[in-house]
Amino acid sequence: MAVSVTPKAAAQIRKALVKRGGGVGLRLDVKTSGCSGYAYALEFADAPAPEDLVFECEGVQLLVSAQSLPLLDGTQLDWVREGLNEGFKFDNPNAAATCGCGESFAV
Repeated sequence: MAVSVTPKAAAQIRKALVKRGGGVGLRLDVKTSGCSGYAYALEFADAPAPEDLVFECEGVQLLVSAQSLPLLDGTQLDWVREGLNEGFKFDNPNAAATCGCGESFAV
């Protein structure tokens, strides 16, 4: 089981960690929410939590709780620009459906 990032996403993570003054990486989590059932949650981490699994990819660390990993296994995090908007985009092979706004997913 694993998660990964593209080079563009890794560059944005490194940039954000420098801007915030440090941290060990980006925590990816799944919460029960949204119109499709689950919502992604991202936060920068200063240290791994006891339940975190740590994945090293493209020179950055991704921290995922053991509880969220089955829903995120195989997911690749990308950084995309669409028109005037830019941000992280999840390519999750476990998502059977996503809501229209892209904020939540179902398995």
